[in-house]
Amino acid sequence: MKRARRAANLACVYFFCGALSLVAAPPKTETVEYASGSETVRGFLALPAAPGRHAAILIVHGDSGLTAWIQEQAQRFAAQGYVALAVDLYRGEVAANDEEAHELSRGLPDDRALRDVKAAFTYLTARQDVSSSRIGAIGWQTGGWFALQLAIHEPRLAACAVSDTALPTDSADLASIRAQVLGNFGADQRGITPSQIEAFEDALRARGIQVDVKIYSGAAGDFENPADKVHYRPEAAADAWIRAFSFFSKNLGK
Repeated sequence: MKRARRAANLACVYFFCGALSLVAAPPKTETVEYASGSETVRGFLALPAAPGRHAAILIVHGDSGLTAWIQEQAQRFAAQGYVALAVDLYRGEVAANDEEAHELSRGLPDDRALRDVKAAFTYLTARQDVSSSRIGAIGWQTGGWFALQLAIHEPRLAACAVSDTALPTDSADLASIRAQVLGNFGADQRGITPSQIEAFEDALRARGIQVDVKIYSGAAGDFENPADKVHYRPEAAADAWIRAFSFFSKNLGK
């Protein structure tokens, strides 16, 4: 009965999103440039159709880079009323396969990546169409780690959603997080154990931070991305999107 009800709910969500796509113009997108230290970096920006000041979401890509799927996520958020900026930590490089993704992820300088993510946050706060007190971040894999690093180093970040990512364990880092946190994880993904997730969750809750974590049975890393034919799990992906959208609606508004 529960399985049938869940399937019916997901069907309603797909119908509703499809109906919106038929009547709403696609979000305006553009490549933007902003300063990161002494360098100029680029990001993929998607804008909502309605005028005025909006909440914003900073999107941090996974191991493969700023792929078409990451750009699609920015457009999905923009269609829901958010200014969405997807950063490009790899400076234009996109992996063609898992091996390249692993190499790019391992070769990414941590200090530069954090600087780029913080620069993207600063860029959003300066935009006239962004309400600077209502900015969140979302990231997958490598991007989830740097979304959490932004939460550690930027107290103005209001909400942070992550998937398939390593989690910080340093007590001082955890004590610095002010943002509300959402986590979506596959039960079968490598390198992240249920006990590590539970410890992270308990540490934040002990400090009064709202944290909502879900572990998907039968899912491994990258289960949300349909381009990953091996790991993609449609039902889990749809549920993770609903959770992320609801999370940001609750903590940021639109």
